[in-house]
Amino acid sequence: MNKGVKKTSQKSTALSVRTVAVQIIFQVLEQGKSLSVLLPEAQSSLKAQDLPLLQEICFGVCRVLPRLEQIVAQLVDKPLRGKKRIVHCLLLVGLYQILYTRIPAYAAVDEVVSTAKSLQLQSFQGLVNAVLRRFLREQDGILDKVDKHWQTLHPDWLVNKLKKVYANWRDVIDANNQKPPMWLRVNLQKNTLETYRTLLTEQQIDSQVTSHPQALGLAQPIAVQHLPCFADGGVTVQDLHAQWAALLLQPQNGELILDACAAPGGKTTHILELAPQAEVIALDVEESRLQRVKENLARMQQQATVICGDAAQPQEWLAKLDKSAVRFDRILLDAPCSATGVIRRHPDIKWLRKETDIDQLVALQEQILHGLWQYLKPNGVLLYATCSVLAEENSRQISRFLQQTADAELVELALPAEVLAQNQSAVGFQFIPQADGGDGFYYAKLVKRQS
Repeated sequence: MNKGVKKTSQKSTALSVRTVAVQIIFQVLEQGKSLSVLLPEAQSSLKAQDLPLLQEICFGVCRVLPRLEQIVAQLVDKPLRGKKRIVHCLLLVGLYQILYTRIPAYAAVDEVVSTAKSLQLQSFQGLVNAVLRRFLREQDGILDKVDKHWQTLHPDWLVNKLKKVYANWRDVIDANNQKPPMWLRVNLQKNTLETYRTLLTEQQIDSQVTSHPQALGLAQPIAVQHLPCFADGGVTVQDLHAQWAALLLQPQNGELILDACAAPGGKTTHILELAPQAEVIALDVEESRLQRVKENLARMQQQATVICGDAAQPQEWLAKLDKSAVRFDRILLDAPCSATGVIRRHPDIKWLRKETDIDQLVALQEQILHGLWQYLKPNGVLLYATCSVLAEENSRQISRFLQQTADAELVELALPAEVLAQNQSAVGFQFIPQADGGDGFYYAKLVKRQS
């Protein structure tokens, strides 16, 4: 009897994961909402041990969506439109489990059919069951048709943009379609890189070093609570290429430094690791995102002025700080962008971002660049950064700014020779996503000439 109760409880919990997953996929595809918003909201309704499966399903469906969509098209006579789109999302979740997880196929079908009931879709249980079981019977033939040609798993507009800029555009696509590696930034105020690597080895956690003096790559991602010294600020999870931002900024003690668009705070804390006596202002336009900045500063035992404000309107928040007359020694502008360099970490970007968004983002970046430039000291440094791989937001943006700004000078980046060899841009520095390396990032370092 006790075993039966336990089994029912486990099944109920598993079903709730799939119910939430279907609801999230529906909101992403039909309502344009982001996984980075939806997944944290869902955490309170599930047990901690269920969250990895939820993330696996939601990220996975978004990662391989075109392939799943083509399979559904082979199996369903009429597209499921309108109110039936939730059923379509249910089929996507079922197919993903069958193809990409270790859940036994028939168990996956049964669970998804039961999920239809929990979603108040009892009238569609027969359809869901028939479609998925037909796929199991005809899987080889259906996949032969669907996989006949190489699939980018990207929207056509994005593929076309990549083709125009990168000779190795297929490498970018392939890297985007993989699960991202996990990179750590070791706080050298607390441990050397080798000492921390030894701590990992003692926990049977394999890691690799690079030319970056603080970065370690993990062979397998793990939960942060299992990382040595994480709770007391000894290490931070941050992408390899993102870790170059603070080093390229070269912050110094005693300087006034602005981290514009700072959330979630990884670069803010890195600046303070390198220059603990610097006065840092961490700015972001979204109040909710600043909570993460405050949490990261607290974990690292660091101090910064955290303020909600629009980087495009610096006079407004500087007035609140009573600093309207001051000028910054250094500015890190991690500009709002298409995030096309971090698709493997946020695969929903492929379906949320539209081609028409790019011109709007370029205009916003330009406004912020010009707005912040006037608050930079003579001989001051502005490091422009994006997590984009699109030239419009990167090299072309900086080229235009240099043409329009007489006192702006582009300077070389202090990067190791082996890193410099990776550059994919004629102006500034463009990282592309790498299968076992970092994400797609762009950097340009500007110095303000004295008039």
